[in-house]
Amino acid sequence: MKDFADSISFLGQWGRFQQVVFFLLCVSLVPNGFSTFILVFLTDVPGHHCVVPGFNLTEDWNTTIIPIKVVNGKQEQSRCSRYRLDVVRNLSAQGFIPGRDVNLTELEQEGCVDGWSYSKDIFQSTIVSEFDLVCSDEWKQPFTATVYFIGVLFGSFFSGQLSDRYGRKPVLFATMALQTLFSFIQIFSTSWTMFTILLFFNGLGQMSNFVAALVLGAEILTGNVRVLFSSLGSCLGFAIGYMFLPLAAYFLRDWKSLMLASSLPGLLYLPLWTFIPESPRWLLSQGKVEEAEAIVRKAAKWNKVKVPNIIFQDYSGDEKNAQPKEKANVLDLLRKSSMRTTTLIFCFVFFCSTTGYFGLSLNTAQLHANPYISCFISAAVEVPAYISSWLILHYLPRRPSVISSLLLGAMPLYLILLVPQSLPNLCIALEMFGKYAFTTTFSLMFTYLTELYPTVLRNTATGTCTTVSRVGSSIAPFVIKLNTYILYLPYIILSTLAVVAAIAAYFLPESFGKPLPETMTQMHKRERFKCPCTGKETTIRLEHLESPL
Repeated sequence: MKDFADSISFLGQWGRFQQVVFFLLCVSLVPNGFSTFILVFLTDVPGHHCVVPGFNLTEDWNTTIIPIKVVNGKQEQSRCSRYRLDVVRNLSAQGFIPGRDVNLTELEQEGCVDGWSYSKDIFQSTIVSEFDLVCSDEWKQPFTATVYFIGVLFGSFFSGQLSDRYGRKPVLFATMALQTLFSFIQIFSTSWTMFTILLFFNGLGQMSNFVAALVLGAEILTGNVRVLFSSLGSCLGFAIGYMFLPLAAYFLRDWKSLMLASSLPGLLYLPLWTFIPESPRWLLSQGKVEEAEAIVRKAAKWNKVKVPNIIFQDYSGDEKNAQPKEKANVLDLLRKSSMRTTTLIFCFVFFCSTTGYFGLSLNTAQLHANPYISCFISAAVEVPAYISSWLILHYLPRRPSVISSLLLGAMPLYLILLVPQSLPNLCIALEMFGKYAFTTTFSLMFTYLTELYPTVLRNTATGTCTTVSRVGSSIAPFVIKLNTYILYLPYIILSTLAVVAAIAAYFLPESFGKPLPETMTQMHKRERFKCPCTGKETTIRLEHLESPL
């Protein structure tokens, strides 16, 4: 078939049709940015201590019944223990004064058998205070985020294959509806188990929606507009939702109200079905020539341009001469050795960059005493990162760009190890520079991936690689929790992964300056890789894949 971009070149790149598709797809991703990091607030651990039932204790005993412990060099009340209430009650009744008549270090302690009292200085409620995810159940707090990202993992894997089989548009709207529905149902959770199960199903639609919108836009739009959408437009839509999150959380201090705010916008996007078309590229790959031409003719009408009699010249309207549709599935990513190598490298690089991105994003509550400011800083850093990725994709080759951004992400995290604790602002600046670099890598990788694989495999490849990357996001909450054992261990892990990923990315094929591949035949064109050490050709063969510019 004649190159798709050439076949529809008469439409232009930035007519009314492209503007509507560009804007609506970007807007459809705003809820993703909001809901992806809503767990930063939902799972925040407010200050807490054991509840002391109302007994007639003296004022001295009321203020000292909770033991004082030293945490990170600071004294604070114990969160998980109190002095035995029956002992304290007897001592108070006898008139003993703590610290003078009684040595507190010798008093027996007990757990919070009557529950916990939570501070409401910042939040009225979180799921931590709602379901008591503290002390012996503290592990449930990071595990909640892990379950969510496992849901995202499964959604990414299955939605990619469903999208390549049934179309981009149905999967986009089905996942939007799934995300909206389960976000709303979660409000009525009566236990942590119920909340977590519903959160898993919520996650099924999260990244699936993003990937479907990204691939749909990448296949409808052409040229520089496609690069603009893939690297900047879609990601800015995500970032805008992310920046709205701390604003909404500031005014909605309880977790149920915040969940309601995350679910309602989805209802506004479902009517967009009428205005967002199916991908003509995908329709052609399925042999549905008439449907593809109908969409292009509608686009020409919107753009007020003349349509040629035959749009796709290598296709005929009758079934006999029509090119048969090409069948593909996830196994095709691993069937050929060269494609298998590329897929595995992509999965690994995605895994490392995703672990770094989500690890630093979920750590935002620790950056500043005010979690709303922390979250906004983390979200705002993404805007220049997406602008940078757009400029990079516009002018620079993909492979060295990905390698450089990974190394730039690792460098400041290593430098944090050398910063004294007396300079917290410098640590924040270095961490945010690392977040900037990881976000840039994240954006580059999505565009790079859509350029390498053919239309029949593009969403499957994207879904598969993002599925593997979700393993990184699933372990990220526990990686951050390691700072309770060794303060800088999370930074060491994240930066080391980035360096290893940069080395692996060196062996990816380049896609800069070539059109998108339409078939697996085009993708299987190879080029020999020259070893940088000897300058000689090796037996390693990589796909000669194609990109938009």
